[in-house]
Amino acid sequence: MSSTSGAAGLAALSICESLLLALTDRGLLPGHEVAGVLRDAAATHENTQGAGPEAEMHRAAAALINTIIAAETSLRRPAP
Repeated sequence: MSSTSGAAGLAALSICESLLLALTDRGLLPGHEVAGVLRDAAATHENTQGAGPEAEMHRAAAALINTIIAAETSLRRPAP
């Protein structure tokens, strides 16, 4: 993966996390719904067929999303 696409992926992750936090903070989306969105995203990557670098990237994406779910980083903000 080039540094440009890596930066794009990091930016996309940050933007999505911020959006999910904002939706939760404003009471528009409860934490369990955010967890559901993340589980659906992970499942999409886990269910991708094939082999090679593309399949490895999907497995890595699923693992990262599952780590976020486990850590609950997108479900709540740390207390100030």
